[in-house]
Amino acid sequence: MAHSGIQLLGFAMSLVGVVGLIIGTILPQWKMSAYVGDNIITAVAMYQGLWMSCALQSTGQLQCKIYDSILQLDSALQATRALMIVGIIVSIAGLGVACLGMKCTTCGASERARKARVAMTGGIILLVGGLCAIVACSWFAHNVIRAFYNPYTPINTKFEFGAAIFIAWGGSLLDVLGGAMLAASCPRGKHVNKYPSAVAAAAAARSSPPSVSNKEYV
Repeated sequence: MAHSGIQLLGFAMSLVGVVGLIIGTILPQWKMSAYVGDNIITAVAMYQGLWMSCALQSTGQLQCKIYDSILQLDSALQATRALMIVGIIVSIAGLGVACLGMKCTTCGASERARKARVAMTGGIILLVGGLCAIVACSWFAHNVIRAFYNPYTPINTKFEFGAAIFIAWGGSLLDVLGGAMLAASCPRGKHVNKYPSAVAAAAAARSSPPSVSNKEYV
C-alpha cells in the first residue's frame, strides 16, 4: 500500500511538472528588460522568449512578434528550444510508461514484479526528461547572466530573468522528483536461500520424532 501511495504522489508531481514545462516553454517572459542605470523610467518593457519577443506599452497593451527565421537566432537559443522540446516529449512518454506500471492501474502486465519494473522504467524516463529541461533552463540563465555583467553590453539592452524561466525550472524539478519517486517505488525482491544451512538441517533432524521400525524382533 505504501508503494502505491509513493507511485501516485510521484506520478502527480511529474504530471504537474510536465504542465509547468509546457507553460514555461510557451510563455515569452524568459527574460525581461532590466531597469539599470540613470534612466529607470521607461514606457516600454521588453520580453523575450524561446519563440517570440514582446513589448508591453505603458497603456497595458502587449504586442508580440514571432521570430522570423530560425537561422537568425543564436545557437544557444536554438539549443534551449531543442532541449525543452526533447524534455517535454520524453517526460510525456515517461508518464505513459509509468501509468502502465502503477499498482492502481489494470492495464499492462498482470504480474506485480513486471508492473513494478515498468513503473521504475517510467520513472527513469521522467528523470531523463526533467534533466534535459534543467540543462536548458540553466544554460539560458547562464547566457543571461553573462550578457548582463558584460561591460560591452549597452545598458538599454540588458535583460534579467523573467517569470517563464522560473516556471520551467519548477516544472523540471517536480518532474525529476516525481521520476525519482517512481523509480524508487520498485520493491526489492526477497532473497531465498535454496540450500538450508547445516545448523538448520541439524535442528530439524533433532526436532523430528524417531522413526519406528515395522520389523518385529523375536
